[in-house]
Amino acid sequence: MAPASISPINVGHIHDVQELRKAKAAAAAIPERFVRDEPERPSLSAVALSSSDAIPVLDLSKLVSGTQDEFQTQLSKLASACEEWGFFQVKNHGIDVDLLGSMEKVATDFFMLPLEEKQKYPMAPGTIQGYGQAFIFSEEQKLDWCNMFALGVEPHSIRVPKLWPTNPPKFGETLEKYSREIRKLCQTLLSFIAMSLGLNKGTFEEMFGVAVQAVRMNYYPPCPRPDLVMGLSPHSDGSALTVLQQAKGNPVGLHILKDNAWVAVQPAPNALVINIGDTIEVLSNGRYKSVEHRAVTNKDTNRLTIVTFYAPSYDIELGPIQELVSENNHCKYRRYSHGEYSRHYVTNKLQGKKTLEFAKIDTQNLE
Repeated sequence: MAPASISPINVGHIHDVQELRKAKAAAAAIPERFVRDEPERPSLSAVALSSSDAIPVLDLSKLVSGTQDEFQTQLSKLASACEEWGFFQVKNHGIDVDLLGSMEKVATDFFMLPLEEKQKYPMAPGTIQGYGQAFIFSEEQKLDWCNMFALGVEPHSIRVPKLWPTNPPKFGETLEKYSREIRKLCQTLLSFIAMSLGLNKGTFEEMFGVAVQAVRMNYYPPCPRPDLVMGLSPHSDGSALTVLQQAKGNPVGLHILKDNAWVAVQPAPNALVINIGDTIEVLSNGRYKSVEHRAVTNKDTNRLTIVTFYAPSYDIELGPIQELVSENNHCKYRRYSHGEYSRHYVTNKLQGKKTLEFAKIDTQNLE
């Protein structure tokens, strides 16, 4: 969540996609603002469907308390996943499956509320907390077939209390418990990511200060023409790590860009999907890359995801870690404050990895 919002902007009328789905007219015609231009359409028939273990699956229990051989195997798998995929799944993560189920339930219950109830927590244009659609900056911009509900969680100074719903009754309590566990998971994963880079285990924790944590729940109702719309536009994340939980039994909807081709991600049972954000790409001087990803819709079935973003404090200055820069691996990114990058990220529409150009150095001029 960015530390500041932008000036008032005119985003035009934004349809609520759940309400569109309820309307009989939705089966006959999709509003033009949702229909993508030909080059931006998802081309679903050309997407490769991964098996649940095609994307690397990390067994966290073996990193935390396994034998030395198990530890080294998992650490090598983690390094390979971060270098080659930018995504991995984590099983045996230590988070109670009942808590995952409770979070899924309160998120679902929120989206099932009447529209007028959800609109008590509006996402104002140019901001990214509340209910609505984020990253919309003009009347002409295409819309995603998705309803979002996003909240800043940590530190408490980024929270907007009036946006925390009182209905469902256990929403706040459940989100607090869930976020504490996800925060611990992110801290643990980052310690092993540091080790996989040959750094001290506590490198990122010491560097990040009081880490920023935000959650966004995405609800994708069925769409009569999934081939014409995007559930969520292609983008990379500005975070250090992103943790995604997909509701049980939901259809595949997450695609990642691997070797210039889209690959559909099939979540493993009770696993969480982790992706590397722009922050780790910069800190690792490009060794670990944030990966472009998107969400697509389904003609018959809704899909729910709960996504947590974990990033450094806004006042932390970032740049490639000195140990990862050498004569043969020039510095690829400039130094900047994370707050500066966050403002840049949330004031631009989602457009692949374009926002990361903010930090890049033209290395050709250094050779």
